[in-house]
Amino acid sequence: MHRLRVFISRLLGNFRRQTSQHDLEAELSEHLELLTEENIRRGMTLEEARAAAQREFGGIEQTKDAYRDQRGVPFIDSLLVDLRFAFRMLAKGPAFTLVAILTLALGIGATTAVFSVVDRLLFRSLPYTQDDRLVSFGITAPIERDEFVLAAGYVDFRHRPGPFAQIAAMQPGVAKCDVTEQNPARINCAHVEQSFLPTLGVEPILGRNFAPEEDRPNAAPAMILTYALWRNRFGGDPNIIGKIISIDGKPARIAGVLPANFEMPTLNPVDALVPLGLDEDVQRRSSPGVPLRAFARMQPGSTVAEAIVALQPFLEDVLQSAPAPFRKEIHLVVIPLRDRQIRGARLASWVLLGSVFAVLLVACTNIAGLLLARATGRQRELAVRAALGASRGRLFRQGLVESLTLGILGGIAGCWVADLLLKLFVSIAPDGIPRLQQASLDVRVVAFAFAIVLISVALFGVAPALTSPSPEQLCGKEIRATTRSLLRQVLVAGQVAVSLILLTFAGLLLRSLWNLERAPTGMATDKVLIETITLGNYRYPQAAQQIAFFTALEARLSGVPGVTDVAISDSLPPAGQMRSTLLTAVEPEGRPPMPEGTGGPVAWRAVSPKFFSILDIPIVRGRAFEEQDEQPSENPMILDETLARKLFPNEDPVGKRIRLFRNEKPWHTVVGVAADVRNNGVVENSDPQFYLPWKNDSVQNFDGAQILVRTPLNPNAVAAWMREVTKAQDATLPVEIDRMSNRVERLAERPRFNAVLLSLFAAMGVVLAAIGIYGVVGFLVARQTQEIGVRMALGASPQNILGMVLWNIGRWTIVGAAAGILGAWFCASLMSSLLFEVGAHDPLPLVVAALLLFIVAFLAAYLPARRAMRVDPLVALRYE
Repeated sequence: MHRLRVFISRLLGNFRRQTSQHDLEAELSEHLELLTEENIRRGMTLEEARAAAQREFGGIEQTKDAYRDQRGVPFIDSLLVDLRFAFRMLAKGPAFTLVAILTLALGIGATTAVFSVVDRLLFRSLPYTQDDRLVSFGITAPIERDEFVLAAGYVDFRHRPGPFAQIAAMQPGVAKCDVTEQNPARINCAHVEQSFLPTLGVEPILGRNFAPEEDRPNAAPAMILTYALWRNRFGGDPNIIGKIISIDGKPARIAGVLPANFEMPTLNPVDALVPLGLDEDVQRRSSPGVPLRAFARMQPGSTVAEAIVALQPFLEDVLQSAPAPFRKEIHLVVIPLRDRQIRGARLASWVLLGSVFAVLLVACTNIAGLLLARATGRQRELAVRAALGASRGRLFRQGLVESLTLGILGGIAGCWVADLLLKLFVSIAPDGIPRLQQASLDVRVVAFAFAIVLISVALFGVAPALTSPSPEQLCGKEIRATTRSLLRQVLVAGQVAVSLILLTFAGLLLRSLWNLERAPTGMATDKVLIETITLGNYRYPQAAQQIAFFTALEARLSGVPGVTDVAISDSLPPAGQMRSTLLTAVEPEGRPPMPEGTGGPVAWRAVSPKFFSILDIPIVRGRAFEEQDEQPSENPMILDETLARKLFPNEDPVGKRIRLFRNEKPWHTVVGVAADVRNNGVVENSDPQFYLPWKNDSVQNFDGAQILVRTPLNPNAVAAWMREVTKAQDATLPVEIDRMSNRVERLAERPRFNAVLLSLFAAMGVVLAAIGIYGVVGFLVARQTQEIGVRMALGASPQNILGMVLWNIGRWTIVGAAAGILGAWFCASLMSSLLFEVGAHDPLPLVVAALLLFIVAFLAAYLPARRAMRVDPLVALRYE
């Protein structure tokens, strides 16, 4: 030890005076020999002693780098030296490097993948000119959740658009159009005004917009193709403009082709635009006119609040024309177009984005802990470099370059992980998530990944780079870094807290999903097939033709082998886009009208007699429909239990008469009461409803229907037979066949997708936290070897040592769990709208998450703690 002290003194002297590189190398070699001798005295062989000396010292080359840096080497050359040194150090610890890169890859990959999805929802500009000026406007009423305008008032308002620079309307939803030329096909057509594309700021890439004369009643049909239809059906023909194609049996001229990135403001899939052709005189006379979706471009500098104030006269006109019971339930809405498009996905998007940032935070704290432990093990190396003249800034830059190198490698791996995760998201995602199919790792997303790398390096790289060496560390004496140990334990507590919040959120969504998938629908869905058919109006223009088609098809399907029952309905529960009216329009005989208000929506369906038996919907009073009820002269109806209680409280409704829609049509006689079924999805409350017989009333429109078939046989085989039967009746009709059970299961697809993703991120957080705890405990055990030896020499049992190590990490796990419980409790209320029949502060997910995390933390700490139980006191006492 005397020789080592002499050598240290000489090195410290070099810190104050110039020394040649040759002298430095000589003294470094002497230092290595001293370390080798010390290792031999510890019981190592010559080869082991030399290898250990090299590891403890960190090698001669890095010291040469420190020396050359002090002699005025250019910055770029010095930076290259730092990079080479960083790669050498990463190569010396392959296990550390692999764990660190994989940890970063998970954190950066998950964050980048989710950002690539939500970027198009929350941050990226819409594919319209000055999209921040576009709004959707109209009124809301109990019968319709989305804002709309009524044509009777709109046809005059569009000539004096008030606060808007431009306005345009379209028919709600999309219509089915049949291309009846060679290779017939059914496409989605959107009926829009001539001002639609100019309002959105969209220019066709070929051809032109509709001319004003083409957007008039009875004008010659015209259409604008989407880019996909132009490419797929017409082969991208540049001479397509002006050509005539047959749509619904009528010639239509192609006016233009839309850009590839065009999307409807409602995000409905569409293949072509056709003129709306509003007849102003007809709409005024038929007040209130047809409902429309309206969009506008605001004046430059105007706000939504100013637009709402300016539209009050429009609202007053609507209220004056509306029946008195409706007026209190009509509200004016002006909403930015982006908000309208993503209002159903905004909260889920922010929750998922916050979750992956939490995973990234856990990953960064994990890497920070590993780097702090690694920096502690390199204290002697840093002390030697400082003694040779390396400045604090030089050492800080070296540490930061190492962290940045690690971050870039993790970022490259993270982009690969992001690509895999993005493909996974797309494969398991349900239909209807806006712009998910457009998500990709483009330049913008890769730039985000690079920014995440820089943020990550700032999170995990600065603290280790600030390590300050002490001259006493040159002699190999253990210097306890209390502050650094405290920082590592705080990082463990932070990992536990964030992981607990993620686990709690995942538990809430999983429990909500459990409730959702087991929510009663009021009907049986097993062994039921659904065939959806929409007739082309050009081939079946009359109601009699439509009824005849479905009657014949019902008879044909009844003869299919294995089919036990067949029924027809115009819509299906639990979310079948049923028709609806208002409670005030359902008038029981002898009862006064409601004093005020509309009473809310009432759903109704037209069904054939076997509808209730196929879906196993009980008839709790009276009877179901019978064959004679389908005759036009008969006017029966069936109420559900909820509507029966509203209309006839404390009375038997069977035999009572009701007039519908407040018109002069015949009175309907209630023949039965059916049990309630879900008709508004599973999450939303069901509306009261009534049933009318199929083909009973001319108010019904039967151009589309859904045919229910019950069969005990293989549904795939029966579906193939059903297609053949339908094709034999009309080969031009597109047919969709699905299982009723699949239809119900799809209602839970969006919540299932959210739960799966959040559970995946929570699992990542737990795994990363376990790795961090394992690494910290392993480091602490290695640093406390001598202390453990002393304790065991004084009589401590292995169990005492195990308890000491576990308590050392357990107390910080408890601190982190407490912080996580508080964080989860305060943040859970943000998720309340995503939950179904489970409270945001339900204690069960929180308790389960805490228990799971404690088990994982115990296992992660127990494995390295067991090594402490097997320490030989004699070896431990010679450790230093």
